[in-house]
Amino acid sequence: MPDYQLEQDFGSDRGLIIIGLDEVGRGPWAGPVAAGAAWLPPECLSSRLVQEIDDSKALSKRRRGILAAELWVQATVAIGWASVAEIDELNILAASMLAMRRAAMSLDESLAIAPSGVLVDGNRLPDLPWPARAVVKGDARSLSIAAASIVAKVARDQEMVRLAELHPGYGWERNAGYGTAEHRLAIAAIGLTEHHRRSFKPIREAERSDGPGHKTG
Repeated sequence: MPDYQLEQDFGSDRGLIIIGLDEVGRGPWAGPVAAGAAWLPPECLSSRLVQEIDDSKALSKRRRGILAAELWVQATVAIGWASVAEIDELNILAASMLAMRRAAMSLDESLAIAPSGVLVDGNRLPDLPWPARAVVKGDARSLSIAAASIVAKVARDQEMVRLAELHPGYGWERNAGYGTAEHRLAIAAIGLTEHHRRSFKPIREAERSDGPGHKTG
């Protein structure tokens, strides 16, 4: 389970603001990539919430939703996005870094003083104006990163539900844009939308195929 050890090692036990960053949605074939940023001052969080925060992938959808709502109230969190157009222009890794930078800068605007350090899930760092550390499997080690992963996952899932209402048939409300069998069959039957990532090989191949065309409305 994640804890505060990495934050304390970075200076939170000396009163410094250490925030966590994580991204969600690098793998899907459709939709934007999202990133979460979180600052978790221990004195502001209920002990129950601290005990229940975990890597978003280890939580049920219902539990993620409950925890995300509580984090928006008890902690300081923010979301950053990179669009499908940016994913296709930059590549998914660079777009993920951009989303994390946007999340961190948005969080900074909500803080009385600037962060003193940033813990970033993974092995790469976005361009940030503060000291940062990459933490492999950070969402399973750092409470701040885990919280960021939760709010980002819930926000992106909600966005994919919204897009599913605009483009029914792909099952995005269930598959969040990932390349499931349902999604593949829908692409073959309906075509592509403007929300599909054309820089991804399966989507490029579908675009070149002799399918029914491209759905844009």
